[in-house]
Amino acid sequence: MSTRDIYLTDFDAKRLNDLLLGGQGVNPMDEKHVRELKKEIDRGHIVPSKDIPRDVITMNTKAKVRDLVTGEEFVYTLVYPKDADIREGKISVLAPVGTALLGFRAGDEIEWMVQGVPRRLKVKEIVYQPEAAGNFHL
Repeated sequence: MSTRDIYLTDFDAKRLNDLLLGGQGVNPMDEKHVRELKKEIDRGHIVPSKDIPRDVITMNTKAKVRDLVTGEEFVYTLVYPKDADIREGKISVLAPVGTALLGFRAGDEIEWMVQGVPRRLKVKEIVYQPEAAGNFHL
């Protein structure tokens, strides 16, 4: 994962920590992903929901990204594990790409490892961010 500064809302940080502690919707096989998410939360800059910049990927944010290797573009919504549905572009925060996206901003490039192979994405734009729309507690 990248070591660039990331930003999380106080609400998201609390819910994500609760998720990790309680295990709701967490598959025991996701233990490695849980550790990675915990590292991301711990290194993030936690800010009040009302103060999060509009170009940051928070929980339930829909973002357009470009694969920097293939050039393909995707629209993903970052969700909690129970809401994940790849057919709808809803990516779990526990999926490697979900953990990688959390807290990054439009324009940022993200690199993470998938089965020993580096993957690179660029966040093209934030299509929808709950906090920017006034929805502070989704």
